[in-house]
Amino acid sequence: MNSEHSFLNRKKTDPASYVFTGRVLDEKTGIQLFRYNKDECSESVIEGPDKLEKFEEGYQYWLNVHGLSKPAQIASICQKFDIHSLAIQDILDVNQRPKYQEFESFSFLTIKTTVPDKEERNTEQISFVLGLNYLISFQERKADYFEHLRYRLREKVGLLRERTPDYLLYTLLESILDNYFKTLDKLDEQTQAFDFSNPDSDPAPSVLAQIEQQKRYVQFIKKAIVPIKEFTFSIERNKSPYIQQRHMKYFLEIRDLCLTLIDQCDSILSSLESSNNLFFSVQGQRMNQVMKTLTIVSTIFIPATFVAGIYGMNFINIPELRWHYGYFAVWFLILLIIVGMLIYFKKKKWF
Repeated sequence: MNSEHSFLNRKKTDPASYVFTGRVLDEKTGIQLFRYNKDECSESVIEGPDKLEKFEEGYQYWLNVHGLSKPAQIASICQKFDIHSLAIQDILDVNQRPKYQEFESFSFLTIKTTVPDKEERNTEQISFVLGLNYLISFQERKADYFEHLRYRLREKVGLLRERTPDYLLYTLLESILDNYFKTLDKLDEQTQAFDFSNPDSDPAPSVLAQIEQQKRYVQFIKKAIVPIKEFTFSIERNKSPYIQQRHMKYFLEIRDLCLTLIDQCDSILSSLESSNNLFFSVQGQRMNQVMKTLTIVSTIFIPATFVAGIYGMNFINIPELRWHYGYFAVWFLILLIIVGMLIYFKKKKWF
């Protein structure tokens, strides 16, 4: 799936139907469940939606679903936990703009993230459903950039097992933003490679297409980050019932990371715009050099053409016509004019 999803290119569907708008992959829907508290943690792979059970009190749950190409299964999983039909449609519509919404029994957040370790600029949509003692995440495809969090749950590293799912949501968002930092750092390195300051460089027209492609990708990333920032502002103003006050400082940290990423996007866009302008300046300068050289060559040969034109006239009384050395004298005159003009142009620094 191309990274530059069109947020406006949505498929309009009936509110009662569920359609996956992304690229259908040969990947079955995977369901992984973590059931944990301070003292214990169990991990299981669920074979299908019918094997899921209601979440018990006294435990925290992280249900991770990857592979959205089978809408019926995704809808079945969501209906098991009373997830609203509008949220189900948003989970399956991967071409929409990232958004945050509060429902009666859960908070819903859907965002974009870049897919790591890929040469292609791919992204995927990730949706989160946050309740009192559970977090459900929906990924387009299986990826390993949450593996360090799974390790922390299994081995009781850090605070994950001691905190509620809103803290888990914070760590997942932090991991996604960290992936954006890696992507932007790589883009920044590629941007620095567009160096047209070397006078001997000859940038091909394809470089301009690369610059424009980079600009579109950075703008896409910026659009994907802004809703995460808006989410942190929203929960700070409205005090979501599913996010504890003691964890609010972590989400404010997420906001700061978003602001840093947006600044980095603006910086890269500015560099790309400068590279774009410099590309045209270099091309214009090269064209000026070519035109100046052609003009000088033409100017040099204009007097020679004038002399040859005079001596090519058919008049008897041209004095030099019967002179034995007339031909050589004319050549000497032409060469003298050419050398004189070259010396004059050199002193003027025209070439």
